[in-house]
This record gives sequence, structure tokens and C-alpha cells, in this order.
Amino acid sequence: MSKKQILHNPKGMHDILPSDQPIWEKIHRAVKEVADFYNYLKIDTPILENIQLFERPLGETSDVVAKQMFVVKTKGGDQLVLRPEGTASIARAYIQHGLSHVAQPLKLRYTGPMFRYEQPQAGRFRQFYQSGFEIVSNDNDPIYDAQVISACYRTIEELKIKNLRVEINSIGCKNCRPAYKKKLSDYYKNKDKKICKDCRYRLSSNPLRLLDCKDPNCKELKADAPIFLDSLCIPCSRHFKSVLEYLEEIKIPYLLNHHLARGFDYYTKTVFEIFAEGFDFAIAAGGRYDYLIEMLGGRLSPGVGGAIGLDRLVEIIKIANINLGIKLKPKIALIHIGELAKKKSLSLIEMLRGEGIDVFDLLGKESLTGQFRLANKMESKLALIVGQKEAVEESAIIRDMKTGAQETVMSNKLAKAIKKRI
Repeated sequence: MSKKQILHNPKGMHDILPSDQPIWEKIHRAVKEVADFYNYLKIDTPILENIQLFERPLGETSDVVAKQMFVVKTKGGDQLVLRPEGTASIARAYIQHGLSHVAQPLKLRYTGPMFRYEQPQAGRFRQFYQSGFEIVSNDNDPIYDAQVISACYRTIEELKIKNLRVEINSIGCKNCRPAYKKKLSDYYKNKDKKICKDCRYRLSSNPLRLLDCKDPNCKELKADAPIFLDSLCIPCSRHFKSVLEYLEEIKIPYLLNHHLARGFDYYTKTVFEIFAEGFDFAIAAGGRYDYLIEMLGGRLSPGVGGAIGLDRLVEIIKIANINLGIKLKPKIALIHIGELAKKKSLSLIEMLRGEGIDVFDLLGKESLTGQFRLANKMESKLALIVGQKEAVEESAIIRDMKTGAQETVMSNKLAKAIKKRI
């Protein structure tokens, strides 16, 4: 007889267990507090989107589009994808709901799961979570670039992750980028045997993709490749200079990474990544996308955005053993003796809830010893004991779990008596 098969979660998709939930809650709280302070409005978009939303803006030669999208075919024959990133969905919602008519610049933030079919590894999952900040406007003021970088940076700072660095570059615009692509192609054309198979294809289709390749040989060759700054047009050069000056003004340290390109076609001008000391993966990343909304059918509405990898934050917090000051408030233990007391305890719990008093019940346990053992394990300061007598009299015994002192109190005075003791 074969052993019963145990089902597991799909590869690269993980459960967030109760033991990790306090960290996740702290992260979500940090995102919300930063977003609220800087006036980012929350938006939620569907997990499933039409495949066309990502194919052109991300680039058909990008790894995400070519290899990593989870495609779902509906019964009606439509092709949908589990969203691989958040910015394109924000752009689609901006156009669809006429958000250009809202006061500009429009600051939006989102949180949710994203999906990419790639090999799971440290800090990388097939279902992963991101929080993003986006600013869409009717101009491409470089101050918005600095504000998005700042929102990402300050959120990570709130979680006590230290020694952060922002790596930043400008990849120009549609006017100056062709000249850089030509320089890049010329640099690589005699090196086609030294680069990976994917990059040989990228060289003819989109040479910028070579800068984002993770293959060790390709990364080594990239070190001597031409840099963007030498090819920037005057407007792009001025824009980038202003972004750096704004970052200096708010004391956000940055490092020029001349070969930083990011993996999506919609990026223009500023691109950035944020790292923590001792970790080789980016915690946050993003950039400017001046033509994305126009590309999707809207009017020209320049934007800039950044996304924080929440799973990566959790990993750093756990590995670095960062104390986030998470304190679980000890709840009052409700202990019952007998069937009538068990029944009466239900209404007692609801009464305490209405008074804002945290309580956990042990109604599934009949053993008095077992209930007290669990109350001690939960580090309860007080226990409420309801027996047959208390159930009939509509009262409860308040017991100090440290000293053992106890007092019988009528139910209608119970909340006041508890609040005096906590």
C-alpha cells in the first residue's frame, strides 16, 4: 500500500506563516505611514491583466515577457497573465478611469503579489510581494524622481535596515538613446562568442538588454562597455543633474552605476536600485517612464515609480536579526470550569470585545490544569475564571497570574475592574 501523498505549495510560491506575520504587518505599516505622510493615494489593480498590457511596454525581448509570464487562457479564448509587475497596471488604470483629470501630479501607491516564472533562489520567488510608489503628471520634473526614490528609501529606513545605498543612472530618452545603442552594438559586435546565447539574440534585437544580463561572462564584459552619460542629450543631462542635486539636498547617499539599465523597455532617463550592505540583491528599484501611458493609448503623461520587494525586506530583517520593536500585547486568559461556564463565556468574550479588552479563550480545553498551563505560556497578566457558581451569578474571578491574588467581580463591573489592573 503506497504512502498517502502530501500536497505541497507550488514551486517558488510560499506560505506566510503566523510566526512571520508580525514582521509583514510591521512592513505594511511602514509603507502606509510613509505613503500617508508624502500623500500617496492607495490603488488596487487586478492580479490578472490582458497579456497585451505587458508585451509591448516591457519589451518582447525582456526576460519577463519572453520567459517569465504566467499565461492563463480563458474559456472565451482571451489570454490573461498573472501580473509580473505593478507599473503597467497603474498606467492602464490611469487611462481607463480618466485619472488625468484628477489634480496633477497624481501620487499613487500599491501593495500586492506579482508573478514571474523563474528559478527560485535567495530573495526571489515565483509569487512575490511588492509595494510601489508612482507619480504621474503632465510634466517630467526631476523632483518627482527624487521623491519616489525618497519614498522607497525612507520606507526601508523605517524598518531599521542600515547602510543603504542608491545606485542610479540615466538611460536617456528616445532622442539620445539611439546613439548610445549604436556605441553599445559596436562594442559587442566582435565579442559575440564571449556572450551568452540570450545576449547574442539581444545584440541584434535590443542591445540595452545586454547590460541587464546576470550571466557571469556577460557581467564581466559589461565593465568596459560604453557609458550612458557620454551620450545623453542636453535635456537628459540637465534632468539627471537635477535629480542628483535633489537627492543631495535630502541627504540620500547615491552611487553612479554607469551600466545600470533595468529590464523593461518603458524606462527613460532615471533608473535606480537600492541595496543594503551585505546583500547582493536590490531591495527596491524603479525609474522614469515618460512614454508608457502614451504607448498604452493615453495622452502624454510622464511618470516615475519605484517598487520595494517585501519578501526581500523580510529576509534581510530575519538574517540581520533586526529588532523591529514588535511587542505582542499579552491577552487576558478566559478560563472556564464546566459546560454552563463554557456557554456563558461566549457572551463574556463579546462584552469584553465591546470594551476594547483583548482576551483569548481556551474553550476547546476542558482540563483546568491545561488551561492554566496555556495561560502561562501566553504570558497572560490576568486570568478570568468562570465556574458553575460564577455562570449562575453572572460574575467572574479576576486572578493575577503573577501573585495568585484573585477577586470575584460582577459581570457589569468587570471591564472597569480589568482596566484598573492593566
